Amino acid sequence: MEGLTLSPTLVLLVIIVLYLISSIQILNEYERGVIFRLGKLLPQPKGPGIVLVFRPIDRIVRVSLRTVVLDVPPQDIITRDNVSVKVNAVVYFRVMDPRRAVVEVENYMYATSQISQTTLRSVLGGAELDDLLAARERLNQQLQTIIDHQTDPWGIKVSAVEVKHVDLPQDMQRAMARQAEAEREKRAKIIHAEGELNAAEKLSQAAAIIDRQPATMTLRYLQTLTEIAAEQNSTIIFPLPVELLRVIMPERQRT
Repeated sequence: MEGLTLSPTLVLLVIIVLYLISSIQILNEYERGVIFRLGKLLPQPKGPGIVLVFRPIDRIVRVSLRTVVLDVPPQDIITRDNVSVKVNAVVYFRVMDPRRAVVEVENYMYATSQISQTTLRSVLGGAELDDLLAARERLNQQLQTIIDHQTDPWGIKVSAVEVKHVDLPQDMQRAMARQAEAEREKRAKIIHAEGELNAAEKLSQAAAIIDRQPATMTLRYLQTLTEIAAEQNSTIIFPLPVELLRVIMPERQRT
């Protein structure tokens, strides 16, 4: 049996077909391809869909356009009022310009992480502990503005920065617990004093009304007797008007 021989034209055609097949790149909807042709950057990124990359002339770098959630590791921070805390955060960002994200910085993920860590230490180190605990929304906005400004030349948009956890020392936690307890006791005393003041004002108004209408005192006597009788007591206390005592006392003194 004679060997199968192929014509040079057919061999060349097969090589071209295999080369074209190997040059096909499929990019997803959320991906863009930054292509370098002979080392020069093409004007526009490619994708999504089918992209032809003619190696070794072309080199493609895939860039994802999805939002990236970057977890910033815990940072040791000394606040402005000299309290040592550990703070971690999360940064949400996405690539808006794939060409700049590839050309302007070597590794945009690592660079954004380092910028986030240094900015977190710088901003929170200039805030007091009370602001770090109570005014976190303002600090988050400040962090987002600074990080977004620093990463903008890389074609990156930072959409949000959130401080996740603030780790306080044990002695500071105990001090804050004592402070909160003292604050609650102060509020309780103030509320009690306000209640006493309101009660005194109402009693003063009631006394003024009774003083203008003496008959109301008799009605109060009768109401008190009714309440005592309703409890089925064997002893009934009959109130004696103070005015009657004032009339009787001078007579006793004359006798």
